[in-house]
Amino acid sequence: MDAPTTTSADSGSGGGGGWFTPRKAPPTGPATDQDTPSEGRKVTPIRPVGRPERISDDHAETVPAQSPAPAVEAAPAPQHASAPGPRPRQAAPGGNASPTQPGPDATARPHAAQHGHPPHSAPPVSAPAPEPTAEATPRPAPAPEASPDARLIRRTLEEVGPDADKVTSYFYALLFVRHPELRPLFPASMDTQRDRLLKALLTAAEHADNKSVLVPYLQNLGRGHRKYGTQPEHYPAVGECLIGALTRYATTTWDQETEAAWVRTYTTISQVMIDASAADQLRAPAWWYGEVVSHDLRTSDIAVVTVRPDQPYPFLAGQYTSLETPWWPRIWRHYSFASAPRSDGLLSFHVKAVPAGWVSNALVHRARPGDVIRLGPPSGSMTVDHSSDSGLLCLGGGTGIAPIKALVEDVAEHGQRRPVEVFYGARTDQDLYDIDTMLRLQQTHPWLAVRPIVDQQAHLQLPDAVREYGPWNEYDAYLSGPPGMIRNGVDALRDIGIPVDRIRHDSVEELVATGS
Repeated sequence: MDAPTTTSADSGSGGGGGWFTPRKAPPTGPATDQDTPSEGRKVTPIRPVGRPERISDDHAETVPAQSPAPAVEAAPAPQHASAPGPRPRQAAPGGNASPTQPGPDATARPHAAQHGHPPHSAPPVSAPAPEPTAEATPRPAPAPEASPDARLIRRTLEEVGPDADKVTSYFYALLFVRHPELRPLFPASMDTQRDRLLKALLTAAEHADNKSVLVPYLQNLGRGHRKYGTQPEHYPAVGECLIGALTRYATTTWDQETEAAWVRTYTTISQVMIDASAADQLRAPAWWYGEVVSHDLRTSDIAVVTVRPDQPYPFLAGQYTSLETPWWPRIWRHYSFASAPRSDGLLSFHVKAVPAGWVSNALVHRARPGDVIRLGPPSGSMTVDHSSDSGLLCLGGGTGIAPIKALVEDVAEHGQRRPVEVFYGARTDQDLYDIDTMLRLQQTHPWLAVRPIVDQQAHLQLPDAVREYGPWNEYDAYLSGPPGMIRNGVDALRDIGIPVDRIRHDSVEELVATGS
């Protein structure tokens, strides 16, 4: 399964139980090291082929900071660079033009919405609470109470968390032994697949009550799975083996009531994905072919790859897609578009080769003009709301500058003179591989300011540098880069008063849940 990511990293899945951290120590129960699949007791059959009860948004939890929405409420015109308050000067690295020029340029990849991610509508900003008085002391609104099914599911996850690797191995063993016809849908080597599918299912189940985040996430997965050849009849088999693996390892908490909760939840999850896939089939192909037309090696491990799709490819600036190379069939990795839609229809991607990165190394060191790759559908909602005149505060780390550049081009094409401030973070001068392009954009557009931040020179992390400038209270924030940078950036932006619903990036939680 895929998950939106703003980075170009595509290393193999990490090991261990890092994909799940129990909220509390699970109850102690009998354990066994047996990992070979056995039929065991029969589980409730899963048949997600009919429409389940409609998902209600009642009692939906508030969208977390990692999942802001693409659309935001219109805000007052932002203060430009001439806003009161001095801004400290930052020396431009490597002798480049000074980044202190006055002016206001994933993933969210949601975006903070958890493409940042992308697909959720942001709630309106609430008015500040009144100061407490002796007559009335405001109380925080109570968090929505978890549904009975959600409580049972989370109890299961807490128990199986320490055995994540064993659950994963057992799940796939069951799937391939019971349903060998599904094996061709997966890569020949499962090293890169590992726990992606299971992580996505468990993540979705854990957030079953948070419909505003869950439904767009599942719809995105359902559409994305078309490129693997997934069919509606495959979902019951996966659900059967999911229940079988959980039954095997949740020995303390599993009972008929828990199994029924999982069956209901999985049935709903799979139906959302099936419906999204069916709807997408009516309007778009499962994948596009793209011919490499240029390959620009910017550094020893970063390349700008430009492809020509075999048919029109609609997308928005700030979105991303998944790529498959001919050298590693059925292995897909996510990359953000490095430009706004072009009149010639070409698509560009910034790719960094990472250790053990099969796709990234192939694209950087092996791909050449004339090679043909496959592209999945576009996704993500780290896009610009052109109905607003708010400024844009953009943080791009490493190859995360790619979608940021696309956002700048998008603003320019719409002819809006809204301030855009770009903080371009890198470890070294060499990592600022696209700084010349960004500075040329700054020279062309007076509303754009580009500020390179090099860790080894300033001894200052990108999120910390943002605190030195501002104010940002009338800006929409966009973050794109490694997961750690996004997390730290979101924390920094919230600390300086930017509301959660105005922070967008490609979904960190989805990235962690299903791999990069």
